[in-house]
Parts: sequence; C-alpha cells; structure tokens
Amino acid sequence: MNSKATAGKRPGRAPREYVAFLRGVNVGGRSVMGMADLRGIFASLGFRNVRTVLASGNVAFTALGDRDEAELVLRIEGRLKDATGLEIEAFLRPWTAVTDLVAAGPFAAESRAAAKRFYVTFLREAAEATRAYAYESDERDIRIFGLSASEVGSTIVLSAKRGTPDLMRLLEKRFGRDITTRNWDTIEKLAAS
Repeated sequence: MNSKATAGKRPGRAPREYVAFLRGVNVGGRSVMGMADLRGIFASLGFRNVRTVLASGNVAFTALGDRDEAELVLRIEGRLKDATGLEIEAFLRPWTAVTDLVAAGPFAAESRAAAKRFYVTFLREAAEATRAYAYESDERDIRIFGLSASEVGSTIVLSAKRGTPDLMRLLEKRFGRDITTRNWDTIEKLAAS
C-alpha cells in the first residue's frame, strides 16, 4: 500500500454530501428561522460546506464518518430541538440522489403554463408501491406520480377552484404527514448550488 496515498486520510472518515429538507421551516409563520442561524446549527454538528438554498429549510452539507442516514437525521433533529425548542423533521437525501433526480428530468415532458406548478414530495419511509403510484384528478388539474420508492412528483394547475393547499392535502391523505414537499424550482436550484 502506498503510504503517501493514504497519508492524512483516516479510515471510516470519508466525506459524504447530503441535503436535508426540513419540514415546515418558514412556512405559514411556523418554525421561523434565519438561514444564518440554520447554517450555524448544522456547522455545530461538525458538518462542513454548509449552505442553505432559499429560506424554506433546504440545507446542503458534507458529513464525515460512517454514520448511517438514520443516525444523522436523529442528530440533526435533536440539535434543532436543542437550539430552537422546535420539533422540526429532517428528510435526508444523498447529494447524488438530488442531482440524479434533476438529471432524470421528471417534468421535462410537461406542458408549461403560468398557472402550472411542479413539486417533489420526499417520504420518510421508502415503499416500492410508491414507485408505481399514479393519480389524476377527475378535472385533470392535479396529477401525482411515483419517481422512486421514496419520492413522488406532482403537478397542479392553479385556478379559482384549486390551489397548492389542495394538492398538499391530497399528498398527506395518500402518504401521511411524514412527508415534505418542495417546488421543482427549489430542487433545481439546490442541484446547481
């Protein structure tokens, strides 16, 4: 083994890049938090290259070590509770999962219109049935479809009759409250950051 190649590297300390999607941060007046404070909380956990994208609780960072993702989520949620007194759920994804999602272009074939919105919902628990999930409203203004075992895509055409809260209620009815949703523009900005 080449000692120069391994000098300065500690076994089990390989850096891994992640994105944490925090549920409910700066939405509807709940869990109000400054992004500088949020970056400080993540840095206090020993994470590096911490950056936030928009003010809705999207944090990209690098973690060192072999910790599994469930352990990282517990550490993040515990530190958020200690620092803010708020119960904030974290949905963790490897950085490559986010960039792969953008590269797959799940909305590329969708027609573009001023009133049409595109979303990705992240589920806490993966389920193979999610991958094949498909729903379209009778009015054809809402569509929900599986992207993977732990993410679904959705589209809505906003109107006087229907808005984003209607879509969020449908998502929670089908997948439960242990989810968080982001606008597709936010996902693209994250991948480009």
